[in-house]
Amino acid sequence: MPIDVIRDWRDLPASQRGAAAALGAFDGVHRGHQAVIASARETADRLGAPLAVVSFDPHPRRWFQPDAAPFRLMTAGQMARALEPLGVERLYLLPFDADMAAMSDEAFALDVLSDGLGLTHASVGFDFTYGKGRTGSPDALARIGRQLGFSVAVTERVDDRGGLKLASSAVREALNAGDMARAAAILGRPFAIEGKVVHGDKRGRTIGVPTANVRLADYMRPAYGVYATRTRLADGRVIDGVANLGVRPMFEIAEPLLEVWLFDFAEDLYGQTIETELVALLRGEMNFDSLDALKVQIDADAAAARAVLQSS
Repeated sequence: MPIDVIRDWRDLPASQRGAAAALGAFDGVHRGHQAVIASARETADRLGAPLAVVSFDPHPRRWFQPDAAPFRLMTAGQMARALEPLGVERLYLLPFDADMAAMSDEAFALDVLSDGLGLTHASVGFDFTYGKGRTGSPDALARIGRQLGFSVAVTERVDDRGGLKLASSAVREALNAGDMARAAAILGRPFAIEGKVVHGDKRGRTIGVPTANVRLADYMRPAYGVYATRTRLADGRVIDGVANLGVRPMFEIAEPLLEVWLFDFAEDLYGQTIETELVALLRGEMNFDSLDALKVQIDADAAAARAVLQSS
């Protein structure tokens, strides 16, 4: 059953209240986040309560820093899909607006978590903060939870046995370096960009390389370059390919794009939403003297991508 996405905490029916929930931004739903969700699942099972995640849209950082560089690791749709295999039944995507930003920590706990969502339990990470000025802490939430009638569990920092830091910031560092294996190890799956296929300049068609172009929107910009990819289409098919992510130095474009060449594929995807996993960075962006030289390199990139994908 698809996860139930609920976008407010006010005036909810009884059927949407009473969950045991994990609280946090959960951008990326990486392995550290998964530990917090597992804590909530244990209590949900014990109480016989629905398992939920409470997050925010937009991300609080976007609200407080509207001019910050793009930083998101996933869309709301990707978050919901990542939560489903973890047993999460509800995703509360609460609107982070002026009212939410102005709430004190006590008001957030009382108005949102208790009166609004009617939580029976809240699991949080060791570094969870909430309320205006980020004055609320896990200990404070546990104290007020006892007064309001919900339990609180705190998950301490979880790192990989090999010392890999399991954090959204560590994912961004890996993406910035083009280290897709490290990003995937933290996330527990390859990093993927989801978006609607838009029209480009169609230059690729002139050299036999038609691409599906997706704008990056608020996604964190991974290292610019050429990637081996796997793309999930709207109908569920998964197609191997190779993609350029960036601004194409040879034909400079104002806005970075993800331009995916799907192998052995010739269907119209305009207007459809696709999700492309960046499996491995093959090389950085390059400039070329001619279209012929570009075509030679693209053929080499395609061969390299097929080899990487065959072995992964």
